[in-house]
Amino acid sequence: MNTALCNVYYYFNIDIEWYYALATIFAITFFVWEGNRLIKPYLKRKFLTPDKKIRFLSIFFIAGNVIAFISSVAVVYFIGNVLHGYTWAQSSNPFKLNIIYGSLINLFFHLLNAILFFFREYKRHWAEVEELRRFQSQAEIQLVKSQINPHFLFNNLNVLSGMVIKNNPEANHFIEEFSKVYRYILTNQDKELVELKSELDFIQPYIFLLQKRFDEGLKVNFNIPDLYHNWHVVPAALQMLIENAIKHNIVSSQKPLIIEIYTNGNETLVVKNNLQPRKMAEASTKIGLQNIRKRYELISGRDVIITETEEIFEVSLPLLQLN
Repeated sequence: MNTALCNVYYYFNIDIEWYYALATIFAITFFVWEGNRLIKPYLKRKFLTPDKKIRFLSIFFIAGNVIAFISSVAVVYFIGNVLHGYTWAQSSNPFKLNIIYGSLINLFFHLLNAILFFFREYKRHWAEVEELRRFQSQAEIQLVKSQINPHFLFNNLNVLSGMVIKNNPEANHFIEEFSKVYRYILTNQDKELVELKSELDFIQPYIFLLQKRFDEGLKVNFNIPDLYHNWHVVPAALQMLIENAIKHNIVSSQKPLIIEIYTNGNETLVVKNNLQPRKMAEASTKIGLQNIRKRYELISGRDVIITETEEIFEVSLPLLQLN
């Protein structure tokens, strides 16, 4: 742009040395830039509000044009009239050209400013959206977590109550194992994810509690390679799935409920049971499955796959690997 303006000077036969023409160009550019830079903070305080962004940019642009006009007049007067002794009539063409140049350079600066302004607004907007989503996700996670403890406690107290009524000597041992399980729940209730090994260590005493009630009616088989032990799952997911299987199926020595827990090649942990629905099934609140699906959705965005046929019910939990 500067070179083009120098060529315009020579095209119109404006009698001025090239270095004066170049000085004029740089002087106008400098004053327009500095004038805009200095006035911007004042205009932001005065006119910029969340719902008046376009008004601020318009006022800023008009103020920039005023600065460009004053800068052009001042530079032409100083170089033409003071240094060269030109009259205003002789300075007419340079004055018009400098006004045009000042307006164009101001337009360029303000286009650049508008692009940067809206880019920053765009980034700020999406940062706020992501922050809102994060807070919402955390709130929802806490909500679904709060459903674990009452649900878990209610079902296991029913088991303990049955043992006490029967005067089962294993009741004390049951209470000890139950305390281990509940300690795990309390320790990990604020965690979004736990290592699979930790979850497996927790589920063993839980299975012990159940087998004391169902004896040969419940069989749980594991096939999980050690290489997956440091992968992660949501806390108490296995407990809730086993509980769900028992709740909706016949569990007896004549028709044992067989639960298989294993990994497959899709980085998922599968919990599968043979399907033998109760004729008078317990009313389902669906808290368990909904809880697990919601937590996986909020934490990882991955879905929990549920497969049901006439013979089996299968839930596939994503295994998550933390960086």
